[in-house]
Amino acid sequence: MAATAVTLPSSGVPFPTSTSAARRCLLLPSPLPRRALRVVASAAAEAPPKPTPPPTSPSGIVLVDPAEAQRVHRLKAVYDQKVVPLITEEFGYTNVHQVPKLEKIVVNCGLGAEAGNNKGLEAAMKDLANITGQWPVKTKAKKSVASFKIREGNTIGIAVTLRGRIMYNFLDRLINLGLPRTMDFLGVNPNSFDGHGNYSLGLRDQGVFPEIPYEVGGKKNGMDVCIVTSAKTDNEALRLLTLLGMPFSENIKSDVVIRKKRLKRHHFLSKGKGKGGRK
Repeated sequence: MAATAVTLPSSGVPFPTSTSAARRCLLLPSPLPRRALRVVASAAAEAPPKPTPPPTSPSGIVLVDPAEAQRVHRLKAVYDQKVVPLITEEFGYTNVHQVPKLEKIVVNCGLGAEAGNNKGLEAAMKDLANITGQWPVKTKAKKSVASFKIREGNTIGIAVTLRGRIMYNFLDRLINLGLPRTMDFLGVNPNSFDGHGNYSLGLRDQGVFPEIPYEVGGKKNGMDVCIVTSAKTDNEALRLLTLLGMPFSENIKSDVVIRKKRLKRHHFLSKGKGKGGRK
């Protein structure tokens, strides 16, 4: 095949088209100037990478990112850097394993009449999952109680056990967000320890957390929070939670309160006269 020549309109110089290289040159676009290339390269370097969306479960609950879960939480760093040296010096521990620490937090929510309603049960589980960051489990009755219309094996509530980073995250939000937003909040009771270093408190409304939308006239669900520590005495657990930021009430003494029975007038009367002084 004879070679033919093509005259380019820009230069007027004949250009051979018999070779494949010449045909490829005709199809290439005009190169960009160097200044434009530098601008494009700098813009690509300065553009931040697009954040990857967090994984979600089939039910629609946003799960914790694995990279985020491996980071040390702020409250955990405070415990390691500040709380441990102070408690060790105050109580005279000789081993770092003697220092009390948080083991787990158990959050329990009773459903009452909504336990038999599937929609109410599902909504309560989603709310508790949004608050704690972990999907709860159903708690069932161990025995039948006729007065409460409960049969053995019926679902009566939901509960979730938190450990590790999720535990510190929930405790941080409880101390700094949930409790201060409680109506007429004056501090938590320092006498709610069980004698073994574990502390329990109750919330009447879950709406103190920002994850729960406020509904006018809606039913308010409460929950119980049990903080389990490795402390052997209540004084050690009280000092641990105080250093972590738990707002204990100053108006209530931290000693065990002994409530005496209030005697009425008929207790001081003789048995012969009977109640109220009547014969």
